[in-house]
Amino acid sequence: MIMDWTASFDGELIAGVDEVGRGPLCGAVVTAAVILDPCRPIDGLNDSKKLTAARREALFPLIQQQAVAWCIARAEVEEIDALNILQATMLAMQRAVAGLAIQPDLVLVDGNRCPVLPMRSEPVIKGDGRVPAIAAASILAKVARDREMLSLDLQYPGYGIAQHKGYPTPVHLQALGELGATPIHRRSFAPVRAVLL
Repeated sequence: MIMDWTASFDGELIAGVDEVGRGPLCGAVVTAAVILDPCRPIDGLNDSKKLTAARREALFPLIQQQAVAWCIARAEVEEIDALNILQATMLAMQRAVAGLAIQPDLVLVDGNRCPVLPMRSEPVIKGDGRVPAIAAASILAKVARDREMLSLDLQYPGYGIAQHKGYPTPVHLQALGELGATPIHRRSFAPVRAVLL
């Protein structure tokens, strides 16, 4: 992977931020912020979608142990429905940055826009494959949300949540039509709204 930024640049602390779960029909959107330690590099960081589940699980505790600071945050289904998914994602990112034990000088956010933050921030297109701290954030967010989806699958059987993680797959859409929406489904999303109507 190409790395454009390191953990510190000209003495500045850099945090990477990423989200997981904007597209699913159910569950929270989960974000993470990570400040890596340049003295303790972590091998194998990459866009979480390009790593196997086993590799993500192995990197998850390493990132938590070796980062200067990290925080996992979220916006709940009710917030997604009230604000819309974009604004809820920005809110979850704000919470992740605010939850860092050390305030960064610069925040690099995966994607094409940044939340409103009290420090400088820059969006980085495909940042989870270019910036180590964003890659680390993507892994923390992905593992945290996937674990939650496994738990919700037990709570709401029949929807296949453990397999599709809430995304609108044919299996999920069929179950939604047959079983109806649960309290964890996002009512502002069209397929769920259609079932409710």
